[in-house]
Amino acid sequence: MNKKINWLNESFYSEPLSPACRMCADGSKMVVLITGLCPADCYYCPLSLEKIGKDRIFADEWELSNEEDVEKLLKEARYIKATGAGITGGDPLIVWQRAKNYIKFLKKNFGQKFHVHLYTSGIKNTEHIEELIDAGLDEIRFHPMPKNWIDMEKSPISDIIKKIVKIGCDVAIEIPAIPDMENETFSMIKWADNIGIKWINLNELEYSETNADKLNKKGYTVKDDLSSAVKGSQETAIKIFKMCSKHNFKAGVHYCSSSFKDGIQLRNRIKRRAKNVAKDFEIITDEGTLIKGILYAKTSLYELYKSIKKEFCIGDNLIFLDKNRIEIAPWILEEIAPKLAKRGIECFIVEEYPTADRLEVERIPFPQ
Repeated sequence: MNKKINWLNESFYSEPLSPACRMCADGSKMVVLITGLCPADCYYCPLSLEKIGKDRIFADEWELSNEEDVEKLLKEARYIKATGAGITGGDPLIVWQRAKNYIKFLKKNFGQKFHVHLYTSGIKNTEHIEELIDAGLDEIRFHPMPKNWIDMEKSPISDIIKKIVKIGCDVAIEIPAIPDMENETFSMIKWADNIGIKWINLNELEYSETNADKLNKKGYTVKDDLSSAVKGSQETAIKIFKMCSKHNFKAGVHYCSSSFKDGIQLRNRIKRRAKNVAKDFEIITDEGTLIKGILYAKTSLYELYKSIKKEFCIGDNLIFLDKNRIEIAPWILEEIAPKLAKRGIECFIVEEYPTADRLEVERIPFPQ
């Protein structure tokens, strides 16, 4: 096994490392949740309430109205200057035809070098994996159930994994680092290396709104007050890596921390998006969020928009009429807010993500 390389935000790996992971670190991997449906019932599944068990489609945080709504998929990829996409779920093989169409669409629009990987439990519709590879799929990541890790040769997905390895597509195993399952995980890694799998990804186990009760019932706790990660998961990954280091494995082993996902992957992706979607009047912070002024009023927003522009001589590029609010340069709002407040117009400085859902980070009434 190659030497340990300490990476970003407590993550580490041994070569080889999937190109998808490098793109992820750059923020250039678009996340395509192709469905929330899944035949597996993993107690640790972190998928949100709005997605789990539902047949919905998202390109990063942007929901597509249906599977034909490919323009949003195209725009999101361009907004973040994507170099690849990760097709996830749920389990994408549940809607394998949709997955195939999206792979072909992305390859057609961005070229063969656009890297596409896909996650699956390998439980259903595996007979269609070769069609996905023919469509352009570059890498497939299997997620075997924990009960099978100790003896993967007897796993119901053993044969399909071996078959795909022989075809020549890059194959990976991706699982959470579950505390006290070092021996089971190591057994699976030995099996994976023996059949020619290229890399094994261990993710830090995390709490979410959908798995919290199940994790608590199993006796898990968070590792600190600032994290959603499970206590002991990272230590487990370190133990497993040490076990692997004593063997001449060809497969790469990668540990991805919870803080990597938030502090590196998400942060870099939103910074890329911010540069492409920010309006002239929006200030981009070091974290990639946007700061702007917003106005609310009980009267007609359109009439208010026209009157403010005229009264304060505001250029078209420094004010914008949205569906339910007026957006304005924060430095202009700082000057005119006292006058507007006297007219019953609500004024705020907001900080929000540059993502499609425009998640708000902070809102400050103005003037204070």
